[in-house]
Amino acid sequence: MDVVEALQRQATACEGLGSPMYAELLRLLVDDYEVGGVSGEVLAEYEGRSFGEAIGLRLLAAVHGMVLSGTAPELAAFYPSAGGAWDPVLGWEAFEQLLQSRLGEVRSLLTQPPQTNEVGRSAALYGGLLQLVEAVPLPVRLFEIGASGGLNLRADRFRYVADGTSYGPADSPVVFESAWSGQVPSVELRIAERVGCDIAPVNPLTPDGALTLTSYVWPDMPDRLTRLRGALQVAHEVAADVRREDAVSFLNGLELSEGHVTVVWHSIMWQYLRRADRSAIQARLAELGAQATESAPLAHLSLEPHAVMTHGRGTDGYEYRVDLQTWPDGKTRALGTAAPHGQDLVWG
Repeated sequence: MDVVEALQRQATACEGLGSPMYAELLRLLVDDYEVGGVSGEVLAEYEGRSFGEAIGLRLLAAVHGMVLSGTAPELAAFYPSAGGAWDPVLGWEAFEQLLQSRLGEVRSLLTQPPQTNEVGRSAALYGGLLQLVEAVPLPVRLFEIGASGGLNLRADRFRYVADGTSYGPADSPVVFESAWSGQVPSVELRIAERVGCDIAPVNPLTPDGALTLTSYVWPDMPDRLTRLRGALQVAHEVAADVRREDAVSFLNGLELSEGHVTVVWHSIMWQYLRRADRSAIQARLAELGAQATESAPLAHLSLEPHAVMTHGRGTDGYEYRVDLQTWPDGKTRALGTAAPHGQDLVWG
């Protein structure tokens, strides 16, 4: 895919997901790229890369990190996350000047894989986990592939409010008002292990790690920023082990445990995997599933996009679905749907 098409698609996505600032900024980048502006120097080597590499979002995150670190005060005046207000004319001028003056630094930051550890997705994962534990009332061993900073491994330490019922600790700094529509059981959830993997994990306990994770939140979406900052606080209170390892190797080393339900979960990361790795992961889950018993069960819980077909003629967009597969019965259920950042979650 060429850079212009990738930026245009990302602009459309940002607009649809509630970030008019980033939608406008990405379209200004397209205009600049097409006339041979500084963005061409920044992004030239990314022609032909896959859309899944999210090069536009990498660029925006690199610059946002500079704003949040306090090293780009001229641009901070236009970023709501830093107390500013976006202006498409003056804001673009400041953005362009930053690219020109710090070209090498920006290009270096683009080599880092995307790290969108979106806390909003924890509502889908947590609600799915409650439904699993209602049927399988065992302590949970939780394993996440593509865990980034591991914030969602602490999903049970966030507060969820839905239909007059509250779930999770009352004093949590992460609160989801109107977390979902539909019913989920209120059951005791016991997490025995929290382990994740990522090819380039981020340590949320360090200032640099916290800055990286925050930089990927879109600056005109204050609710997401508030949740992320609360989750960083929870990370200091609740330990989780996130390993630098690819998903295939990670799952190849996983074994089931007597008296526990072993849960493998992930959210909006499947697109970043190679086809061969997806097949290997599915094969390993099937292998573990064949070993599962009633006293040592396995579950696969995910929030990922699925193509929606129109009268058999082709793909008409995507549906972001919460799916749960369990073993030893091997059954798969679609539990609900949500938007990519976890909002508009509907069970049933």
